[in-house]
Amino acid sequence: MGYQRESYVFNTSQLGCIEGLTILSDNTPVLRYFGGIPYALAPIGRYRFRAPRKLPPLYRYGTKANPGRFTGSAAICPQPPSRVPPDPALFDEDCLQVNIWMPVDDPKESSWPVLFYLHGGFLQWGSPNWGPEALVRLMNESAFKGIVVMPAYRLNALGFLTGKEFAEESQNGDGGPVGNMGFWDQRMALEWVAQNISDFGGDPHNITVGGYSAGGFSAFQQLAHELYFKSNAEALIRRVFMLSNSPGVEPKSLPEHQKQFDEYISRLGIPLDLDASGKLENLRALPYQKLIEVQREMKVSEFRALADGQFYPADLGRNIYNGDFARRMKSRNITLLMGECIEEHASYRGWRTPQNTYSGLYTRLSGEYSEIVAQKIMEQYCGPTQSLPAGYKDWQDLFGYIYADIQVHHLQRGFLGALFRGGMEPGKDVLRYRFDRRLDCVDEIMPVEWGVTHATDVPIWFWGMALSKGLTEQEKIWLHDWNKGFAAYVEGKPVSWGPSTPKEMRRWRSDGETDVWVDDRWERGLEVWETLNGGY
Repeated sequence: MGYQRESYVFNTSQLGCIEGLTILSDNTPVLRYFGGIPYALAPIGRYRFRAPRKLPPLYRYGTKANPGRFTGSAAICPQPPSRVPPDPALFDEDCLQVNIWMPVDDPKESSWPVLFYLHGGFLQWGSPNWGPEALVRLMNESAFKGIVVMPAYRLNALGFLTGKEFAEESQNGDGGPVGNMGFWDQRMALEWVAQNISDFGGDPHNITVGGYSAGGFSAFQQLAHELYFKSNAEALIRRVFMLSNSPGVEPKSLPEHQKQFDEYISRLGIPLDLDASGKLENLRALPYQKLIEVQREMKVSEFRALADGQFYPADLGRNIYNGDFARRMKSRNITLLMGECIEEHASYRGWRTPQNTYSGLYTRLSGEYSEIVAQKIMEQYCGPTQSLPAGYKDWQDLFGYIYADIQVHHLQRGFLGALFRGGMEPGKDVLRYRFDRRLDCVDEIMPVEWGVTHATDVPIWFWGMALSKGLTEQEKIWLHDWNKGFAAYVEGKPVSWGPSTPKEMRRWRSDGETDVWVDDRWERGLEVWETLNGGY
């Protein structure tokens, strides 16, 4: 379908005058869009690897005579190559910006619900730039009505590099955080939304935080931070949805991250015998292109979360395990929508695939998880003989299944089991789902032979996004109630989901029909969770 774009100048009460776009279909307005609105100051120069900084209190984006122009897209955090690489021309360290989509009409009630959506990409790559027309179908052909905000945030080393040098700097300086800068970015974007979204007709007291893959993982991290570091009065999150991800395992500690830090600066030619300030001064002086180039060569390849006690709560794993996390969710009436695709492994197999040996697989897992966790995973799947389990073609095939199990299938079930033990109610507080079928239009972006794999469900939730074909008429019939339930969930209204026991999941079957399915992976998931997260 062809769309047209027109300039849309919008005079806000708090932010000044800004220019976005009105998207039209057959000369009828169907959507408003603003792209690349800054939510924080630039994290560049001496502020590289530091916490994001708020915009000044009286900051304005433009005036009536000279509106701030936001008709494009957010800058993209520089990143290593990926399966679908973004345009490097959009790379910019000054990437702390949001894209906003909103309906053209007035809200049915006093204001629109807000969906704060975090993009995926393993925390290493990705962007929120879906395009101005991407949500036209969602807001005009489906039950969904609301404002969607997607922030860019720092990724890979720019967002998650850490080491004792940063801790020393923090102790000798402003006492700022030592890692997890990407999570701090997301938090600042969320706070910007809560402060300013009413200017766009949004309800700052009705925010759903969600995402797919690493975005789902990030949504969990934002929830955990809020439950343990923010009072009820300060809380912003009303509900969460996690597409194809789970809390996983306890992140690496600072000493465990040090190995990666030392490898990183060595590859960049920075001497290890420099003092902490010298190392960081060198890191901040290098062009970002150099910081990105060396990442593809690294042994400890994934820049991930830090168990810091500042953003990531101390004893979080223990508190999930003993039910405290669930009780805090319950006390704040926070609900969770969470699920998976049946063949997650097919896509995961291609992300930095390891060498086709036992040691290659172990090395790859050690780049992602702590060595203790990597050892436990290998023992769980390969046993004491360290041999390839039956049913897998090779070690690389096994990697895809292990990664899918740990990122999604098994540890999701263990987490949900802990929530249910802590008092969360299935079908009411927690809505589980599984997809055994994918949309026809997904063939445009995902190999057919990968099946119903990781990310194939995103166009379901967002009603075809900007894929050229969109949903077929039959798919719209099949998924009508799914869309209606998702819309109600984001609005904060009761949802008739179906499942009512911990093991039940709402399922879109391979034949297109929907049923309530009894989870045949439940016990295995609890077993693996106990192995990796038990013992508290």
